[in-house]
Amino acid sequence: MMLRYALQTVRDRKAGFLGAFVALLCAAALVTACGTLLETGLRGKIATERYAAAPVVVSADQNVHQTTVKEKKGKAKTKHKAKPVAERAWLPAATVDAVRSVPGVERAVPELSFQAVPLVEAPGGAKPSYGHAWTSAALTPFTLTEGRAPQGGGEVVVDRELAARAGLKTGAPLTVQATGEPKTYTVSGIAQTARGGLARQNALFFGDAEAQRLAARDGQVTAIGVLPAPGTAPGELAGRIRQALGGTGTQVAVGDARGPVEFLDAAGARIKLVSMGGAMGGTSLLVAILVVVGTFALSVQQRYRELALLRAIAATPGQLRRMIGREALVVGLAAGVAGALAGLPLAAWLHGRFIESGVVPANLERTAGIFPMFAAVGASLLGAWAAARITGRRIARIRPAEALAEAALERGRPAWLRIAAGMLLLAGGVVLVAVLSALRTEPASTPVTFLAVVVLAGAVSLLGPLLVRGATALLAGPLRLAGAGGHLATANLRGNATRMASAVTPLALLIGMTCTVLFITPTLGNAARAQARDGVRAGWVLAAQGPGVTGAAAERIRRTPGVTAATEIVHTSVRVGLTKYGAQGVTPAGLTRTWDPGVTSGSLDGFGEKSVAVSELAADQLGLGPGSPLKLALGDGTPVTLTVSAVYVRGLGFGDLTLPHDLVAAHMDNPLASSVLVAAEPGTGREQLAAAVREFPGVGVLSARDADEVRAERQQAGAEINLLAMGLVLAFTAIAVVNTLAMSTAERFREFAMLRLAGAKRRQVLRMLRTEALAVLLIGAVLGSGISLAVLTAFSVGMTGAAAPAVLPVVYVGVLGVAGLLALAATALPGRVALRIPPVEVATSR
Repeated sequence: MMLRYALQTVRDRKAGFLGAFVALLCAAALVTACGTLLETGLRGKIATERYAAAPVVVSADQNVHQTTVKEKKGKAKTKHKAKPVAERAWLPAATVDAVRSVPGVERAVPELSFQAVPLVEAPGGAKPSYGHAWTSAALTPFTLTEGRAPQGGGEVVVDRELAARAGLKTGAPLTVQATGEPKTYTVSGIAQTARGGLARQNALFFGDAEAQRLAARDGQVTAIGVLPAPGTAPGELAGRIRQALGGTGTQVAVGDARGPVEFLDAAGARIKLVSMGGAMGGTSLLVAILVVVGTFALSVQQRYRELALLRAIAATPGQLRRMIGREALVVGLAAGVAGALAGLPLAAWLHGRFIESGVVPANLERTAGIFPMFAAVGASLLGAWAAARITGRRIARIRPAEALAEAALERGRPAWLRIAAGMLLLAGGVVLVAVLSALRTEPASTPVTFLAVVVLAGAVSLLGPLLVRGATALLAGPLRLAGAGGHLATANLRGNATRMASAVTPLALLIGMTCTVLFITPTLGNAARAQARDGVRAGWVLAAQGPGVTGAAAERIRRTPGVTAATEIVHTSVRVGLTKYGAQGVTPAGLTRTWDPGVTSGSLDGFGEKSVAVSELAADQLGLGPGSPLKLALGDGTPVTLTVSAVYVRGLGFGDLTLPHDLVAAHMDNPLASSVLVAAEPGTGREQLAAAVREFPGVGVLSARDADEVRAERQQAGAEINLLAMGLVLAFTAIAVVNTLAMSTAERFREFAMLRLAGAKRRQVLRMLRTEALAVLLIGAVLGSGISLAVLTAFSVGMTGAAAPAVLPVVYVGVLGVAGLLALAATALPGRVALRIPPVEVATSR
């Protein structure tokens, strides 16, 4: 019976349930989109390109490993963990012979893969370009369509796609920037695959000896492509190779596992996608719960008269709870299915934006499984049912006479249970803020940051009626200055605090979450830029438009009259144990003339090939001091032990570890300097320095201020990615603001009619609505801004050591302006529609 009543209620009160339906639909779409991204990170396939014709690929282990043994209750428990390295690990060349000797191997082809950037202007989007030895062309396979194979050290074969874009023909000169100095080659041939070209890269092929020279990895190979003998299955052959190479740390891949061997960034992108999908999904789910509960609370509150009447005609509390729960399940099922279907194109759009921004590679295929959709429908059903049961709990429990009284007039104060839960959430938010102020790493602090915003917004939701009444007491005087509309608005705010609180909560969440998302990156980035500005003593910086500044260019600038020091810098990441640290490599000569990291103990004098300088954060985490030994794995996993020479304070600006340049560069995919700091005597100008490096393509001279602006542009790019990642959550919150305010206004048509019949004019009622909306906006803005300021301040204290959150005034005003437009539009439009109905018709309707 209750199911029939529930279906009848939903059918007859479509407008009343529309707000809940919209909230649940958006929540289901968000869960589906985030779940699809999470599933893509876990199960998405990475298609191989270069190794398409090699069924088996042998490569070096691209991870560092750690084994721990713990004693528990007399039993030893062993754990093995692994983390990926930042650069490519290479194989010893002797591995090729070992693979060739395995039964079933018809051919083992050594592969060399290194950066090889053609220095030509070509229309269209540039793709990464890699150099290879021509003998490994069979791994794709590439075949010549024009010309011949490269002979000697002065010829190159290019793929057809690059030749078409750059207008290259056989016999044309082509300057290539690889891992060393640029060199001009003659195009001896043009090659293509059976499909025409490679989607993610351009290929350049050199003679074997020249490729080995350019790779700068003597006695090593990138990978080995294995072609099985006829009748030998790839999986069976892979097992034999693993057995033959056991204990050497090599990896043997077949099928879809070949893709991650070729594209190391894809493996990192998977981890990033899992992290972002999980963070977005978790935040979305918390926001959805907050919004859906608020929406259902408003929906049930608007039906108090109907529910009270049901209680008065002998409906039992259990019957009311079942009816409300089944109504919620009907709405939740419809919204969940629609939202799950809407989430699939939303996930595709978001995946495409991540590809465009470079967060994930194009060949990481997006999965479209059914699990995120089922999770979205399940979350919608559970959320709707729980929200309806929670919000309908009181009306179902009180006596019929009290129910009719409450339907006519709102309670004077919220229930004690609601207040207690609100205080508990407030205390939890305070604890999270305190914890956040003690976190000093970005991966640890970022999820806590957004969790704190949602928890504090939840406290606002539960304590909202009390907060609205308190704010109304403060605003009563200014509101009365607005005339009759102000008096009416004040009375409504005071008498309908619960309804107004349901509108304040999404506004506070929208403003708090948006400000946090927009200002968290500048807070960290500005501190890092300030440390970099203070720590760079050099007046000039060499930078390159291409892959980097070569050693010859740096040496030329050192020998320029007036230059006192030039420091080459490369950036990578290393691992101490399994913990990842940002690191830079610097040339030791003249280091203190160009760089001041703020040394607090030890000294940079005598910094050499076995030295390392560490930030205070790394020193605290690892228990290091001057003279301490530090064991770490370089970018490609090579283990080294260095001695700490200094501890410095400016870790945000320069990374946590500073190592010798030559040591770091020898274990990087791109060993060219990202920049060169140049200290010069007074009177040595840009023109003189630029003339010294004019013969080096793409190398320019920047002032220290120009270099700081370049860092600011990179920071802005990072902020855009964060905004993209959290943009769906913000959009959902904005929809919730409009939805809640529209629901709250549309159901007041009877109230508006009574005001009109009592003598209020149409414009006075509209002025009352605008005044209410502005008051709600002001309350929401103050609460949301306070939440964001508290969270950002704690984040700043933890990450930078100073309570200095970066709040951009123009952006902040823009956020308030958008929130105000949404609030006014969501109030004025339904209000105008409601006022079109003649008041007598409303008063005499049933």
